[in-house]
Amino acid sequence: MGLVVGLTGGIGSGKSAVADEFARLGATVVDTDAIAHELTGPGGAAVAEVKHQFGSAFVDATGAMDRKRMRELVFSDPAQKQRLEALLHPMIRAESARRIAAAVANRSGPYTLLVVPLLVESPGYRERVGRVLVVDCAQELQVARVRQRSALPEAEIRRIIASQVQRDKRLAAADDVIDNSGTIAAMQQQVRELHENYFKLAAS
Repeated sequence: MGLVVGLTGGIGSGKSAVADEFARLGATVVDTDAIAHELTGPGGAAVAEVKHQFGSAFVDATGAMDRKRMRELVFSDPAQKQRLEALLHPMIRAESARRIAAAVANRSGPYTLLVVPLLVESPGYRERVGRVLVVDCAQELQVARVRQRSALPEAEIRRIIASQVQRDKRLAAADDVIDNSGTIAAMQQQVRELHENYFKLAAS
């Protein structure tokens, strides 16, 4: 098994920008959020089961899961959140494992970056990674970034942040940290340094 680095961070921390930079440098990126979107997108493998368990109101006209309606449901009802996770998480885990195995078998990159927003909360994912990389920034910056990119009201963004693992616990689980509270150039420099380190670890 090649080196697998687990990348995580709270909503709005800049995980995607960091992952994109690692990919640009040659790492193979497996993104569980992207897999979730594929599974619940038009014609996705999870859509039929979403419709079966939650009803046709949760599938939109394109044949995708209605994300807005589902988000409102799961953030107002913890039992429904658990129900959705029980449906989606095994499918996401299986597909991410398949993609990691393919990356290792094909030697498509020097190492694999597994992007998992809930990595610290998910023992199954932590067991798969050799190192944990946390993308970190202050909560107010998280809120500002999410507001800038989405139409979500501030109260809902703060509710999402509160539902995720606390920042100090995430940082305590980290082997490596990228401080993403500064400029894009500062983030890119940190990625370059870590990429060189992971490259050496993967080769050793």
